[in-house]
Amino acid sequence: QVQLVESGGGLVQAGGSLRLSCAASGSFFRVNAMGWYRQAPGKQRELVATITTSGSTNYADSVKGRFTISMGNGKNTAYLQMNSLDPEDTAVYYCTADWSYPTTKSIRSWGQGTQVTVSS
Repeated sequence: QVQLVESGGGLVQAGGSLRLSCAASGSFFRVNAMGWYRQAPGKQRELVATITTSGSTNYADSVKGRFTISMGNGKNTAYLQMNSLDPEDTAVYYCTADWSYPTTKSIRSWGQGTQVTVSS
């Protein structure tokens, strides 16, 4: 099993920046990919960005050019640098890790979420 611990959320003014961190720990062979999703009040959870251990990234159109996802050297930590924040970015941000054992399919674990609030 994998546990994910997120940090870095908070309150920021529009135009500001925040950096989210997510660390994976537990019993697993390898992490294959990590990502960030978000859920705003009254809305469905949506993809923000993902990154594979080979460095391939994918972003939601709404955050392209403003957010950057990266992975730590140990390949079990992910970061989300968020710049030019807008009140529309206000949401609970969830970290994900796709991990596996040598003979198993990839399994996705979710973090507990961290609140990001952008004031206008």
